[in-house]
Amino acid sequence: MENTKNQLIKLLKDNHVVKYGKFTLSSGKESNYYVDMKRAITDPIILTKVAEIISEKLDTNDVDKIAGPALGAIPIVTAVSILSSIPMLMIRKEKKGYGTSELIEGDLQEGDKVIVLEDVTTTGGSLIKAVKAVSENGGLVKKAFVIVDRDEGAIDNLKKEGIELEPLVSVNDFF
Repeated sequence: MENTKNQLIKLLKDNHVVKYGKFTLSSGKESNYYVDMKRAITDPIILTKVAEIISEKLDTNDVDKIAGPALGAIPIVTAVSILSSIPMLMIRKEKKGYGTSELIEGDLQEGDKVIVLEDVTTTGGSLIKAVKAVSENGGLVKKAFVIVDRDEGAIDNLKKEGIELEPLVSVNDFF
């Protein structure tokens, strides 16, 4: 698995996913680097590698659905769903005001065991919102995966919510 992690780090580096400069993060914090995961999740080779790594870590007998928040996690969720044959859920940032007005798209049943995926985490705020959306709609979330964790509190913040967050790589792997 360590070799696979190193392959992923090399792919991310080769695709210049980490950018240096002055950036404002979604958490509002300033940073001297930015993890541009949209570059990664739109690349079929990286997306395939990520899906392979996550699929290998899943106990398919203990997972009913794979979910992720729009927009960044949806390609990851889709790729893992296809590779693992586990149905997926898409979590909107907010309910739409038309059609079914659902916050979660897909077939979430009461008691479904759900794994939540994310592209990058800083404090874990958007991931916690996604987990709460699943929980409030009857799903059971115990674990989440993220491609890159910025090591700025997400793991601890999710642990406080009773969720184990497993990063595929840490931002420190780039430095």
